[in-house]
Order: sequence, then C-alpha cells, then structure tokens
Amino acid sequence: MDTNNDNAKDRISRIDSYGFERPDGFDYASYEDFYSRYMTVLTRRAMKWSKMMQKSTAVEKGIKVKRYIRKGIPNEHRPHVWMMVSGAQAQMETNPGYYHSVLLEGQKNTKLVDAVVTDLNRTFPDNVKFRKNASPCLQLTLHNVLVAYGQHNKTVGYCQGMNFITGILILVTKDEEKAFWLLDALLGRILPDYYSPEMMGLKTDQEVLGVLVKMKIPAVAELIDRHDVMWTLLVSRWFICLFIDVLPIETVLRIWDCLFYEGSKILFRVALTLIKQYQAYILEAKNFPDVCDKFKDITKGKFVTECHLFMQRIFTEPGSLSKSTIERLREQRRAQLLSQE
Repeated sequence: MDTNNDNAKDRISRIDSYGFERPDGFDYASYEDFYSRYMTVLTRRAMKWSKMMQKSTAVEKGIKVKRYIRKGIPNEHRPHVWMMVSGAQAQMETNPGYYHSVLLEGQKNTKLVDAVVTDLNRTFPDNVKFRKNASPCLQLTLHNVLVAYGQHNKTVGYCQGMNFITGILILVTKDEEKAFWLLDALLGRILPDYYSPEMMGLKTDQEVLGVLVKMKIPAVAELIDRHDVMWTLLVSRWFICLFIDVLPIETVLRIWDCLFYEGSKILFRVALTLIKQYQAYILEAKNFPDVCDKFKDITKGKFVTECHLFMQRIFTEPGSLSKSTIERLREQRRAQLLSQE
C-alpha cells in the first residue's frame, strides 16, 4: 500500500477545479509534489500578467506578449486573452446579436439539432458539470453553441470532436457567446480544414507529422514504416481533439494558450516533443499492437503532468519549425492525398 499516495489523496480533491473526476490509479502524491511547485510559478505569472493588463487590456501581439503566453496565462485572464489574440473579440464586436440570431435559426434545423443532441451525454462523462443533474448543467450551453455554430458554418455543420473542444471553451470562458466566437476562430482560421466532411486538413496534418518525424526522429519513422502502422491510427485523436482527453487538462490549456496565439504549428511541436522524449521507449515496440500501445502510454505520467516544464520543452526539443516549412509540406501532402482519391 502506498501511504504517501493515500495521504495526498486525503488532501487533494477527487474532482479538479474544472469539474473533471480524477481517474482510478491517479498518482496523487506526485501531483501534489508538482502542484506545490507550480503554485509558485502561477502566483508569479499572475502578478506579471496583472501588471501588464493594468497598462492595457488590448493584448497587442508582440515579443513580450508571446513570451508571457508561452509561460502560461493565469486562469483569471485566460478568457480575455484568448478572445483578443484569436481575433474572436473583434468578430464578436463587429457582429452584435449575430450569435443569438444563428442559434434561433439553428434550432429549426432538426437534422443539425439531432446530431448535436446525440453527442451531449458522450461529452466529458467524467466531468460533473456536464451531467444532467448538475446545477447549472453545461449540456444546455454546449447544445446552444454547437447548434449555433452548425448553422453559422453549414459546410462543417456538426462533427464529432467539436463537442469536446466546445466543452473546454465553455469551461474556460463560462460564456456561451464567447465560446461560439472562439470556436469560430479555431475552426475557421486557426485549424486548416479539420472538421469539414472530408477532413482534408486533419488527414494532411497527420501526414505532415509523419514527414516531420522522418526528418527529426528518423528511427521512429523507420519503425512505424516497418510495422506498416498508419499515422492516423496513432495520432488522429491528438489532432482532432487538440489533445483533450489525451493529456492532463492543465497541460491542454497551456497548449491552447499558444495555439490561439501562434496557430496550428503548436500541435506539431507537442506531438514531436512527445515522440522525441519517448523515442527509446517507442523503439522497444516489437509489432503493430505494441506501437499503438506505446503511443497511448507516452501521453501519461510525470512528463506531461509537469505542464510548465513540458511547455518549455516543446519550444526546444523539436528544433526549428517554421510556418513556411509546414505550409510547404501541407501543400505536398494535400496534393498527394487528392491524387489518391
């Protein structure tokens, strides 16, 4: 019996501050150790952010803001900063009343409403705030944002995966109109065509990751080729859910801080860092199922829980990763995928 873990379990709530239940086998002792150190970082960051926000709430893009965002946005400033740097705030101010009008229209679209309703109970079953008996129950807010977005972007409509992303936006902003405009920023501008019916952007980016692994971690790429494993089997959940339900929530939010500011290349940095960190472990794989299991394992444990150190590593571990390189690879892979259809 692990006495340290049992003692820590008595001190730490079974439900985290976002409403997620900690899973069975959760390592309370190492989490307590990490969080006691991380609290110092959070306090220091909060003071710096408050000082900067007192001067101006505009959050102009620049070297200082980029550095601050990479080091983490405090919870109290996160909704505002995400809205500002993603362009969502500007869209909301330019289109007053738009959200409520598309929500009203969307509610008349029975096909869209049915698709959304089907997934409501499947969204974060481990989160007490999304349960039917919760007060307030966030399922209604989730329903509204997804219906409004499906009406707003008819090409996409509703697609599985969007419910988890929207759920996180609601937990962070606590405001359905802001969640709608942030979803629009993500799906309309930041992520290239991930959720259209063909999911061409998603398929392309999985292929691009494969090329980047070949360039930067060739031994792993060779192993994956040898066992004939498709990248989509290994990483589709990483990309489609933007690491939700893959990595710990604190780490996901830190990744999203950078995603809203720096764009989708952050997803490649995270994926490459995980693969590079666990290269030796992945290379132990003897067969196809082994490879799949190892890719599930590398998203758990101390390395991903220590979100502050993890975020430092994503900007050093993969080396240089320019937007132009990613765009060039995207064009090449997209052309190849289209020629195969």
